Amino acid sequence: MIEPSYRNLRHEQPGPGIHLLTLDRPRALNALDGTTLGELACAVRGLSGDAGARALLVTGGGTKAFVAGADISEMQSLSPEEARSFSAGAARLFLEIEALPMPVIALVNGYALGGGCELALACDWIIAADNAVFGQPEVNLGIPPGFGGTQRLPRRIAPGKALELLLTGRQVNADEAVAIGLANEKVAPDALLARGIEMAKLIASRGPYAVRLVKQAWQRGQSLDLAAACAIESDLFGLAFSSADQKEGMRAFIEKRPPVFCGR
Repeated sequence: MIEPSYRNLRHEQPGPGIHLLTLDRPRALNALDGTTLGELACAVRGLSGDAGARALLVTGGGTKAFVAGADISEMQSLSPEEARSFSAGAARLFLEIEALPMPVIALVNGYALGGGCELALACDWIIAADNAVFGQPEVNLGIPPGFGGTQRLPRRIAPGKALELLLTGRQVNADEAVAIGLANEKVAPDALLARGIEMAKLIASRGPYAVRLVKQAWQRGQSLDLAAACAIESDLFGLAFSSADQKEGMRAFIEKRPPVFCGR
C-alpha cells in the first residue's frame, strides 16, 4: 500500500505492528483544522484494514501541545449548519478511532484542550507527560464541546467531576488527571514516547486475536447490564477457540515455550 503524503500528520512505525501518528502543526499547537482532520481520517481508515497492526500511538508534534483544540480561526465564521456538519464529521472520525480493532494509546505531551482532550478520550487510554494539561474550555467560547466531550468524559471519570469540568472549563494538570482517572499514568516528557512504545510492544507480544476480542468485549459491554455483557464475553470466549492463536497459545503453554502467534 502506498503511504499518502500528509501535510499536518506524520505516520511512522517504531516497531513491528506498532504505528505512531503525530499531529504535526506545532506553530498552531497542533490545532485540528479541516485538513488535519481529513488526514487523520485517511490514516485511521488505512489502519482499520491493516491486519498486521497491533497497536496505535497518537501524539502531538513539538513540546507544547498534544492538540490545543479545534482551530478557532477556521470555526469562528461557521453558520449553524456548517458548525453542525463540522462537529458531526469529527465525531464520526473519533468513533472510528474508538472502533479500531487494535488498542489506541494517547501520548499527551502538553496541552490537550477542547478537541484535543476529546481526541485523547477517543483513545483507549492515556499516558500523560508531566507537562500535560487537560480541559474542555469550550464554555469560555460560548459553545459546548462538539467532538464527543460531553459524552466521553463522564464515561471516563466520575460523572459529577466530568460535569464540573465541562461547566467551568477548568483545566487539570497531569497529577489531577491521574488522580481522577482521566489519564492512566504520568511520565517525564522525554520518557513519554519510550513508555508508549514499551506498552505497545507488550501488547504486540500478546495473542493478536485475543487482544481484538478483549477490546470488542470491553467496548460492547460498557452500555449493557452485567448479565448481558457477560453473555457477550462468553460468546467471544467461545469464538476464540476457533482461532489458530488459541491453539498455538495453549500448545506453547503445555510445551513450556514462548507462543508464536499469527493473529488468526
